[in-house]
Amino acid sequence: MIYTVTLNPSIDYIVEVENLKIGHLNRVKDDARFPGGKGINVSRVLKRLNVKSKALGFIGGFTGEFISDFLRKEDVETDFTRVRGESRINIKLKTGTETEINGNGPEISSENYQDLLNKIKKLKKNDILVLSGSIPKSMPAGFYEQVTEFCGNNNIKAVVDTSGSGLLNAVKHRPFLIKPNHHELGELFSEEIDSSEKAAFYGKQLAQAGAQHVIVSMAGEGAVLCTESKTYKANVPKGSVVNSTGAGDSVVAGFIGKYVTAGMLDAFKYSLAAGSATAFSSDLCRQGDIGNLLGDIEIEEMKGGLL
Repeated sequence: MIYTVTLNPSIDYIVEVENLKIGHLNRVKDDARFPGGKGINVSRVLKRLNVKSKALGFIGGFTGEFISDFLRKEDVETDFTRVRGESRINIKLKTGTETEINGNGPEISSENYQDLLNKIKKLKKNDILVLSGSIPKSMPAGFYEQVTEFCGNNNIKAVVDTSGSGLLNAVKHRPFLIKPNHHELGELFSEEIDSSEKAAFYGKQLAQAGAQHVIVSMAGEGAVLCTESKTYKANVPKGSVVNSTGAGDSVVAGFIGKYVTAGMLDAFKYSLAAGSATAFSSDLCRQGDIGNLLGDIEIEEMKGGLL
């Protein structure tokens, strides 16, 4: 079973405005509302791939009800912990360029926190747990490390998609997959990652430190997959980027969704097609869109010192 954790879900309110004028009345050309949050995105994509998952996390108020109802209509299984306060609303403003305004989430009490931990502790051997996104300020900063350690001790496959010290601290507990982009990888090592060779060199260090699979995404420049013993690079399909929100989450969903029935390299190719399919559409990818892009992706093994 695959479980996803979204600690700070949202309603993503997507607003399109032509010729935005600051300080003036502007009319909305088009708008849409979706449940937001990286783990939720992973669960939504998995459902479209006919892979079962259960979404965990915290929701509250009428905004939380919207998130829960929306996922129920999409037949995504959930087991959220209810909190006091309102789940946040994030505004995605499209007006030539994309601007995001993210709201503040609700306070997470110690009782809420313990309830989520109790649910995670019920996971079984070979289950997959996806931990992604930011950690609310009212929660312990070491939450991802704590849960990744628990997973490592109980043969549960942890997927960690975060950045900074939270990612580094989780790596030593042998997560099944981590997915930093090239900016996040560069921040970890105080380096500019501007080539697949650099991405492979530093991604390999994370694999040797404990991560079983490391995918480093580099936007239009492709991606690199590192394990302790192997390194691969791949291109991504050409296309017009319509929406960057959820592309990285689609990479995660594509990899773990395909890995359960295919090999590592097939999962890698599928993950890149999924991420691209999301980037090329106004919503999260669908299975048919992914299939149309698979033939455009080529993977090759990288040899030598990489730098």
